[in-house]
Amino acid sequence: MKFLVIRFSSIGDIVLATPAIRCLKQQVPDAEVHFLSKASFKIVTEGNPYIDRFHYLNDDFTGLVATLKAEQFDYIVDLHDNFRTRRIALALKVPVLRFDKERIGKFLLTKMGMNRMTGRHISERSVDALAPLGVVNDGKGLDYFIPADQEVCMTELPAAHLAGYVAIVIGASYATKKLTIAKLQTLCLQLEYPIILVGGKEDAAEGDAIASVDPIRIYNACGKFKLHESADLVRKSKLVISHDTGLQYIACAFLKPVLAIWGGTSPLLDVEPYYPAGFTIVGKAPYQNFLVPNLSCQPCSNYGTKSCPKGHFKCMLQQDIPAIVSAAMGYLKG
Repeated sequence: MKFLVIRFSSIGDIVLATPAIRCLKQQVPDAEVHFLSKASFKIVTEGNPYIDRFHYLNDDFTGLVATLKAEQFDYIVDLHDNFRTRRIALALKVPVLRFDKERIGKFLLTKMGMNRMTGRHISERSVDALAPLGVVNDGKGLDYFIPADQEVCMTELPAAHLAGYVAIVIGASYATKKLTIAKLQTLCLQLEYPIILVGGKEDAAEGDAIASVDPIRIYNACGKFKLHESADLVRKSKLVISHDTGLQYIACAFLKPVLAIWGGTSPLLDVEPYYPAGFTIVGKAPYQNFLVPNLSCQPCSNYGTKSCPKGHFKCMLQQDIPAIVSAAMGYLKG
């Protein structure tokens, strides 16, 4: 059987879809799995051995549809569910399996402060979409594959970090998902351990400002490495501290302990760190969520916003940095 799995974006959401891709490939006899995403996210899945062929959304939508029609798919597995994915499904005229996007629950939670979410993780809901095929969750967590030629050579890192380091992912797609520079500086100063700051080119200047408080112990890798290399920095780390962003889920795929810091978004949106069933680190849960308690305005958005809608930004300004440091040291000492 031939399947077209669709997930256009983003890094984190594509990684969160990997259990569904793996289970489909491994549990349906002779499954041929094609994957459709935006061309800008090609790198996220290019090494995935459970995908047989890739297709990419670009400006030529008509040409894309013609290419997909020629494949004669048996099923579309829609793990994005938006206007464009429905247009594709309508054009291909084949059966569609869609995951539950929890639109109503998200609206009630972010706009009215009413929690009516199912509590079922997005990765599990993605596998649930395949239930008509007899596919079940294998409990093996997330996948991320780094080509061997895109790993980081340890000689590229400062000597002070070769014996071990904490990776702090400082970037995020929206400002309300990020600690302030001052808060990150405080975190780095209180966490007495070698630190590598991870992020994209857009985070380089902020990384310099953060690293300036202790430039020997804190290495700013933002903008110096491509995605696979940044993922490898996460893989080689002892611990990952991250905002709600793609590298947080990549860290989960590599079974790294994660301290997840939440601002405008929330684990209540059923997107918290995700690991294999029953997996523990030093005898405890492999992740901890950090939220400012008793904020009626949190979460304010599904994806984050450019600025705090209330103007006070308490969800990040009131984060308990000593508690984050204490949790980090608990994993590092273990």
